[in-house]
Amino acid sequence: MTNRIQVLDLFSTIRVFVFDMDGVLTNGRLHITKEGDELRSMNIKDGYALVQALKHQHEVVLISGSSCEGVRRRLERLGVRYIYMGVTDKLQTLTEWTVAHQVLPEHILYMGDDVPDWHAMRSVGMSACPADAVQDIIETADYISPFKGGEGCVRDVIEKVLKLKGVW
Repeated sequence: MTNRIQVLDLFSTIRVFVFDMDGVLTNGRLHITKEGDELRSMNIKDGYALVQALKHQHEVVLISGSSCEGVRRRLERLGVRYIYMGVTDKLQTLTEWTVAHQVLPEHILYMGDDVPDWHAMRSVGMSACPADAVQDIIETADYISPFKGGEGCVRDVIEKVLKLKGVW
């Protein structure tokens, strides 16, 4: 865990936001229909922040172990170009993306909420998690949002970065 001044310094260097889906962009709950379809819920305020990040030349990347076509379509409508679902090794996917796009790890903020995010979070310039992340992730994160997954944690980190840069 880093102190407040260090966290502000970390926020100021971010150019890329990487988010997990379940428990970060969504609240981690699944609603199962009688047909067996899985439904997820996303926060409109998080969506607005994603659009603002893209508008101000920040990249947004989704890396998720699960898949959801509805979430994919929503993110595509918002302008997110890099969507990786069904990923078994998040660190490998992140590393391949950073190499392909020539992005230094110190310019990346990764927000995750559970153990599958741990290695990827440790490989970037700034790690963050929602307030309701599992304890191992809370202990790893440079920044713990006061907001829960699917309830504004994505907007929280994007807004902080863009405000520091004077574009929010």
